[in-house]
Amino acid sequence: MVNLVPGGNTGVATATHQVEITYSALAGADIDVSAFLLGTEGKVRGDGDMCFFGQTSLLGGAVQLTQAVSGRTVFSLNLAAVDAVIERIALTATIYENKAAFAQVATLSIDVAGVLSAPITTAGMQETALILGEFYRRQGSWKFRSVGQGFAGGLEPLAKHFGIEVAAPAATAPMAVKPEVPKPEAAKPTVSLSKITLDKKNTSISLEKRSEGFGEIKVNLKWTKNTQGGGFFSRKKEIDLDVGCLFEMQNGDKSAVQALGNRFGSFDSDPYIQLMGDDRSGASNDGEWLRINGKHWDKVSRILIYAFIYEGAPDWSATDGIVTIYMPNQPPVEVRLNEEGGRSNMCAIALLENVKGAVKINRLVNFFNGHEPMDRANNWGMNWKAGSK
Repeated sequence: MVNLVPGGNTGVATATHQVEITYSALAGADIDVSAFLLGTEGKVRGDGDMCFFGQTSLLGGAVQLTQAVSGRTVFSLNLAAVDAVIERIALTATIYENKAAFAQVATLSIDVAGVLSAPITTAGMQETALILGEFYRRQGSWKFRSVGQGFAGGLEPLAKHFGIEVAAPAATAPMAVKPEVPKPEAAKPTVSLSKITLDKKNTSISLEKRSEGFGEIKVNLKWTKNTQGGGFFSRKKEIDLDVGCLFEMQNGDKSAVQALGNRFGSFDSDPYIQLMGDDRSGASNDGEWLRINGKHWDKVSRILIYAFIYEGAPDWSATDGIVTIYMPNQPPVEVRLNEEGGRSNMCAIALLENVKGAVKINRLVNFFNGHEPMDRANNWGMNWKAGSK
């Protein structure tokens, strides 16, 4: 194992590598890790040369962001499959909305499995964006260099350094992300990297269909693992928080996709919605996922995303739940379950509507005592009976 200090470099095999960036998580501030693919002048060719939370796979999978959880981000790099015009792959970290400085991040390191480790010393760093390190070509071979270069001002100056103009987020709701207007050849690529949080002030957003369509729409639910109960003779229970949805198709068909009743749905056939597994405790780093096949969005009328406390006493404030909706080439949309739900065990989180082909996302965060009251409040009109999983 090679240990590198900033400025140090070493050769790496032209092969597939797992690159892991680990760091001390910050309370109240997110750290986003990205990879930029750079040409001979150190610039990207366009929006498609940035691998980040809104675009997780490049060059047919040669560069992939495979995991991004608090404190850890993992990339998979197949250096042999990277386009010959790409001279460098820069790994970066930014603190979202400049809410802290890297001096507050106690540990930060890059590890290439079985090859090298490159810790970054962050003491005294007031910057909010860093180039951590880079893979680069030298005389037909690949090498890795530890960098540790900081940028004051965060994401925007870092992106401009690589030839990208960062699109400013809209200030009012409802917001819309529209197809980009073609630019002259000399113009720099523009990409929106901002996460969008729907709250009481900004309650909805419409995501317009691009030429390539919506692709796979992914809905992720994460929550904090928490135990309840206790005492010498009692067994502690962990909250089992499930994600699910009600759906209505354009032809009027209605039903639910959820673990309760083993109704996991299907991605490639009607209803084109699939629940991926069932995390019973919140211990999974990835949480729970719903997949929606955006290629068939024209067949969908509306989808109501909800979370249900299957086991454990309702205590929504303790779950610290968050739902994130991902679409290719679109900024992620977050809805936090940060309101008091009382003793209700059901939370209607968001409504996705097909409005003239666009995906309109409406924040709800309304609480109910079960499926049937939620159904009635949202005019679904289904019949309900007890189920189990």
